[in-house]
Amino acid sequence: MSDALTNLMDRLLDGDRRALARMITLVESRAVDIATVMAKIYPHTGKGTILGFTGPPGAGKSTMVDKVTAAYRAQGKTVGIVAIDPSSPFSGGALLGDRIRMHRHFADTGVFIRSLSTRGSFGGLSRATRDVIRLMDAAGVDIVIVETVGVGQTELDIMEVAHTTTVILVPESGDVVQTMKAGLTEIADVFVVNKGDRAGADAIMRELTQMIELNPPSGWKIPVLKTQAVKNIGVEELVEKIDAHTAYYKETGEQKRIIKMTPEKEMIELLAVRMEDGYLREKASDGALAELCGKIASGETNPYEGAKAIAENPAWLTALFRIEN
Repeated sequence: MSDALTNLMDRLLDGDRRALARMITLVESRAVDIATVMAKIYPHTGKGTILGFTGPPGAGKSTMVDKVTAAYRAQGKTVGIVAIDPSSPFSGGALLGDRIRMHRHFADTGVFIRSLSTRGSFGGLSRATRDVIRLMDAAGVDIVIVETVGVGQTELDIMEVAHTTTVILVPESGDVVQTMKAGLTEIADVFVVNKGDRAGADAIMRELTQMIELNPPSGWKIPVLKTQAVKNIGVEELVEKIDAHTAYYKETGEQKRIIKMTPEKEMIELLAVRMEDGYLREKASDGALAELCGKIASGETNPYEGAKAIAENPAWLTALFRIEN
């Protein structure tokens, strides 16, 4: 590791926000040896609280995150916001950029906002999300808020990184509830029916409450709250419920219905990511492995034969997992 990178990491661990921004850029763009960097960062993590906010487009997630951020800042806590945006099919970059609704926090040194593109991730989270969360945690951020693209059958990744996940719906979200059913209760630790002054708010709250009552017995009963984020109505109660669940989870360690990300599972995922990077690198080079990659891409060799050939060739495996940073 270069002296410059070591200095950057030291500044990040001291809480330097510019160093944090620079390190996030390096990690997201893979301009550094991520495994080496994160291995040194990892021992300094685990102090922050990770909150997830998800829900269908138009539910008011960004407005709610803005209000919740203000509430935590009023408590004197620092906040990091990781906003997961859909990717441009052309550049791969985030389409929405840093949320306009959060502009009032930009001048606040106690708030750090970063948008990440999904880059084709199907779970609603950027592949770099876990690394960015840990970088913020290591930099001393008290509350890290992750806001995802939207809710759906594949919107489960948030559960693997957040201590507490809030699902935000609106009175018009009946179709979402009908489609997801029990899947929603597997995601949510707290339900919010935002824009609660609209017709149908009470009906969807009753439906959610009935759905929760069908859950297996647990020490935590998922609350269903009505809010109007724009008017800051119900936000204080939401923060209280979030804090209560986070304390409950940290005290009991009770797992959700879907198992959270374990270190072993994460290691397997990291290996898969490294292999994918290696495959794309080798495909663009010359040699026998590049030739095989071309045959797989063209259909001349099927994926099963290709995978078997690579698995049985130690030199090719070494090439796939080689680090070039």
